[in-house]
Amino acid sequence: MTPTELDALRNQASAAHRANKTAEARALYMQYLTHRPDDGGIWSNVGALLRSQQQHTLALRAQERAFALSPDAPGLRNNLANILSDIGHYERSIALREDILARAPQDKSQRSMIGRCLRGLGRYSDAIAYLKAAEIDHPDDGEIKLQRAFAELGEGRYGEAFRTYDARWQSEEMSPRKIDLPQWDGGDLTGKTVLVLPEQGFGDAVLFTRFLPALRAHCARVLFLAERPLARLFDGLEGADWVGTEVPASEKVDCWINLMDMPLLVFGADNSGDIPAVTRLNIPEDSANRAAGIAAPHKGKFKIGVVWSGSATYKGNSFRSFSHRQFHPLIDIPDVQLFSLYKGPFLDAFVADGTSMLIQDTASTDRDFADCAATMQQMDLIITSDTATAHIAGSLGLPTWVILHWDPFWVFRHIGDTTQWYPSMQLYRQPAALDWDSVFANVETDLCKRVTKWKKEQKRG
Repeated sequence: MTPTELDALRNQASAAHRANKTAEARALYMQYLTHRPDDGGIWSNVGALLRSQQQHTLALRAQERAFALSPDAPGLRNNLANILSDIGHYERSIALREDILARAPQDKSQRSMIGRCLRGLGRYSDAIAYLKAAEIDHPDDGEIKLQRAFAELGEGRYGEAFRTYDARWQSEEMSPRKIDLPQWDGGDLTGKTVLVLPEQGFGDAVLFTRFLPALRAHCARVLFLAERPLARLFDGLEGADWVGTEVPASEKVDCWINLMDMPLLVFGADNSGDIPAVTRLNIPEDSANRAAGIAAPHKGKFKIGVVWSGSATYKGNSFRSFSHRQFHPLIDIPDVQLFSLYKGPFLDAFVADGTSMLIQDTASTDRDFADCAATMQQMDLIITSDTATAHIAGSLGLPTWVILHWDPFWVFRHIGDTTQWYPSMQLYRQPAALDWDSVFANVETDLCKRVTKWKKEQKRG
């Protein structure tokens, strides 16, 4: 190809990429790179494209090629730092970002990401100190404040954290609410009717409903707006005078509060205050009867409910989730029967490869989370990724093993095999980024011991 033709091909590939025409962009990049494998900028584009498709290890390889070809290009250095952050290579990512900052001191995105990397290393105090210093230079940057909030949550500085966490509404993750009612401003709620609005994931809703009694103690009446999949599970929530999916027109609401602002009523600015007990959930009778019917044919088996993925729309899901095939070795343990509690798009692969013939699918016909919770109560153990199922199982007080990736949700922190937020949980952690095999080897070993103990108890019993 002539230089002019190559330039046109390069531009065409980049344009397809910008237009989110992924398949076309990949084909054009591949064609171009067969002629110009020394173009670091295009290798970096390829890495960014692969990253957007969650092909993280391939994305890293592409960015490494780009960096080797053009080590001084700031954009390429930033792209490499991003993929390194994604897959837990935090020390190297920090080094690259510090070099970028040495050349461009006002690049605030590098400051927030260095704080995020320090948190990913479990160095919460260092992250907090670094981000506070960054805020002096960038006082209006929501991302820097948000990363500080996550570090404070990991450190257990809950009073500070939930105040700082208001920065979530300044970030790209959340859109400010537009409601024709006053928002609670932190003032006196005596005699007022307060509407609690949901936000973020289903697991967050389960986690934070434990704060409703604290809210109720400050006001006359609490209305809790539930998302439909959780409505029956939340029926009769302690601390709520009304739970539903649509606020009745007859209700006179004085103000509203975000679900995740309720902890401000419990944790003081000095980080005092105790973590409330788990939420008491409602299991409807028809759900309980349905679950009993599912479990009945497997009397005498050690029954395990399993989940391998959370919501596919959550941007970090590819890291916290794993393949259903990781459960295959557990199928072979004598006297064990596995039941899938997963409902979502990844069920197709579970069925297609025949796994559903050995791990019984219970969730695809669930009407809502109340059905799922009832099935959990029929299990001897729940083994799940970090998703809503884990929060429900923990709230029900069921024996629950949570399989965590290397940089987990703040409730689970970065060390330890338990969490104060859910006393019935045991935590299993990746020893290194992307390493699920080692985690499941530990799970299999512990499960064999657990089942052996259960068998002895059954014989005595």
